[in-house]
Amino acid sequence: MSNEVMFAREDELEALNVADDGVDSQKYLIFMAAHLKLGVIAEDVVEILNNQVITYLPMVPDFIRGIINMRGQMIPILDICSRMGLPSREDDSLVVVINLGDVQLGILVDGVDQMLDIPKTNIHPLPANSAQLLVSGMCSLPDGSGTMMVLDCEQLLPHD
Repeated sequence: MSNEVMFAREDELEALNVADDGVDSQKYLIFMAAHLKLGVIAEDVVEILNNQVITYLPMVPDFIRGIINMRGQMIPILDICSRMGLPSREDDSLVVVINLGDVQLGILVDGVDQMLDIPKTNIHPLPANSAQLLVSGMCSLPDGSGTMMVLDCEQLLPHD
């Protein structure tokens, strides 16, 4: 799947699912950013939005691109590439909105790849000294399409 995903709500996200085989697994929405496959827990995904107008905010970290208005709610938009120390994104067209507790956050991505049930035993934790990588684990994808890094969403925003 690529940028043809224009707008998805929870029921439309469910249609992206691969059949459940009964193994203790977790559903992940897998998206692309800077040639990396990153995954977030699917139940944390609120929407996938295309072609949103992002309003610039002064005096915020460089990786916060600005905010969007999503049905009356102001959602901060994070440039995931910039946050991971990679070259900043030029295209602001595709946003994955996720829940972080009581806060919603939009993540700029290159494209949405797929939604997969991944057995929990397949996700390998990273070494303890790799917390600055913003990922909590990784796994080889069952379809052989590469490696997914599990995005640690709690680490995306700076903490006081």
